[in-house]
Amino acid sequence: MSVTSDVAVVGAGIIGLSTAYHLAEQGLSVTIYESGVPGRGQSAGQSRIFRHAHDDPRLIELAVRARELWRGWSDEFGTELVSDDGAIALGGAVPRRLALLRQAGVPVEAIDRGALRELLPALADYDGAAMIDPGGGSIHTRAAIEALRSRFADRIVAEQVISLHHRGDGVTVHAPTTLGDHGAVVICAGRGTAALARGVGLALPVRLGAHVRVSFATRGRVDRLPTLQDGSGAFGATGVYAAAYPDRSGYGLGLSENVEAHDDGAIDDGPRLTRLASAAAEYVERALPGMDPTPRDVVHCWVTALPWGDDGVAIWQAGRIFAVAGHNLFKHAPVIGAAGADAVRAGRVPAGFTADDRLGAAG
Repeated sequence: MSVTSDVAVVGAGIIGLSTAYHLAEQGLSVTIYESGVPGRGQSAGQSRIFRHAHDDPRLIELAVRARELWRGWSDEFGTELVSDDGAIALGGAVPRRLALLRQAGVPVEAIDRGALRELLPALADYDGAAMIDPGGGSIHTRAAIEALRSRFADRIVAEQVISLHHRGDGVTVHAPTTLGDHGAVVICAGRGTAALARGVGLALPVRLGAHVRVSFATRGRVDRLPTLQDGSGAFGATGVYAAAYPDRSGYGLGLSENVEAHDDGAIDDGPRLTRLASAAAEYVERALPGMDPTPRDVVHCWVTALPWGDDGVAIWQAGRIFAVAGHNLFKHAPVIGAAGADAVRAGRVPAGFTADDRLGAAG
């Protein structure tokens, strides 16, 4: 089978689908290559955190833009894609992030023990630095994936891309039973991005790992369930995050720790994923008495972090081929997708998104 289009997007996770959306908005024809179920790779799960708070002020500015685009998508697709329940953060990073957010004009508030109890009754007693980002909330990931996927249902090639190369003014894509002829390609393939990019001469410094998130049910019905980031250590763990299910019936919660993987994806310590899931349940038992600590569901996914920070992201270029890589990208997906589309249109990576820009650098 042969396919042709102005642009090919490799990967139908949230970044690939967002890129395809923005390309189509520019009037370009798009083909998406996806070997699995759209949105069930690194975009898997019921929810993600939308937050404005970052250590790189540039990411705060992008988050402001992304939030507006999420609102626009919610209106366009006729379904809520980000809750308005807010995002709570605890721990020593709060004062610094409050200052950065206020400098960017983001309305955030420091909250005391009483306000925290009112906003998040499920949390055990906590008396330390805390803040609420009212514009934050839980991203309804499956609704977002389905809304975007439906736009390209007849333009998805359900095959793995084996290789790609330049030919004349275009790019040829080789899949098992498909030969694609495209004017440009944007690689948004998660774990597979670095390997495909290496085939066209790009060396992406991706650190590969594996991660686990566990879901826990609320003990009763709640009408509001803000996201949670806990870096305090007050409950025996740091780097904890949690985002609510769309119906607020539970949290998808994980620890920041990952299991290291080799470049080829091999994992030497697979049982550690089970231990991290158990540690998440132990945290819930200590910190969230309003949640049932019995695991409800589990999500395993790849981590593709860049060396300058856990929120790092960049776009690389080889001729008419662009590769997008990074970690914790779901919240910024609308603006990252727009940057990928702009790269195709302009023929170069937009300012601020090159690897030399180190977007998302901590500190």
